[in-house]
Amino acid sequence: MTNGKTCCSPSRAENAPSEGSGNHLAIPASLPPADPIDRSVSVCFIPGGTSFIGTDSPLFAVDEEAPFRAGKMKSFWIDKHAVTNHQFRMFVQETGYQTEAEKFGNSFVFYDFLEDKKDKGEAVAAAPWWRMVDGACWKHPLGPQSDISSLLAHPVVHISWHDAVAFADWAGGRLPTEAEWEHAARGGLGDVRYPWGDDAPDEKNHLPCNIWQGTFPEHNTAQDGYAATAPAVSFAPNGYGIFNMVGNVWEWTAQNFKIRSLKKSVRLAHPDKKGFKICKGGSYLCHESYCHRYRIAARTANSPDSSTGHTGFRLVYDKDPYETNAASQQP
Repeated sequence: MTNGKTCCSPSRAENAPSEGSGNHLAIPASLPPADPIDRSVSVCFIPGGTSFIGTDSPLFAVDEEAPFRAGKMKSFWIDKHAVTNHQFRMFVQETGYQTEAEKFGNSFVFYDFLEDKKDKGEAVAAAPWWRMVDGACWKHPLGPQSDISSLLAHPVVHISWHDAVAFADWAGGRLPTEAEWEHAARGGLGDVRYPWGDDAPDEKNHLPCNIWQGTFPEHNTAQDGYAATAPAVSFAPNGYGIFNMVGNVWEWTAQNFKIRSLKKSVRLAHPDKKGFKICKGGSYLCHESYCHRYRIAARTANSPDSSTGHTGFRLVYDKDPYETNAASQQP
């Protein structure tokens, strides 16, 4: 497939009002205490060696999924699951950090979660199922009347790339490169399309990840059990013991999105994306008919200040964070 439909990740750089023009709601930070993160059970060791990235069978050539290539990878550690609301809450409580969505006063929310689904006043032109909602942020994912009290085990969303980097600095990790992300996602299986192998999910019987079932974007049957995010630890892990490397939420990487191709069609498909960051994995909104980007080689990009209700992140570490944290606590 040479051309694919626009990915369902709206960009603040293209669709949102500039900082200072939003409705800067005063959202209280009165959250209960959070328990410490147990690093001994929350990371997976990823062995180094030969790694693979990309594919020679791209579905969206304009995304530059191709070519398939091999390289050498050093061993590293990666979060077993995406960073959760519980973990991000602990970061905020300790540092007082304010996310970019909170500073802007708004973020992108999928229309079907809103009370007024027909109001398109703040809809994204290229993807009208996305609405810019005042007061939406990580702790109020659908707007100021919502909260995360029942979602502490779910991935944190409405997180910009800058927010993810701030958390990484606090946690002693970093965002993965695209090659590291794909190496971990493949789970030791090599050249496969999905973390579990090559069998594509279907609508009823093979439901290995949290994606859309039904007709996008009008009707989600939620056959897999989730219409929105699933808990960060859900579905079967891959061969390395990592959960939800595809589906559930898009994950930020450390890398800039750069156009390698000289083809005019490819360059026209990605105007004004200088400084955009690569995201991997797809989300609960992906469907084969529209955004079949819940494949390991698939990718999208967004501006580093953008945040949505289906984008989160996980970290990698050059050293075992459990041993590092334990050593730092020695008298």
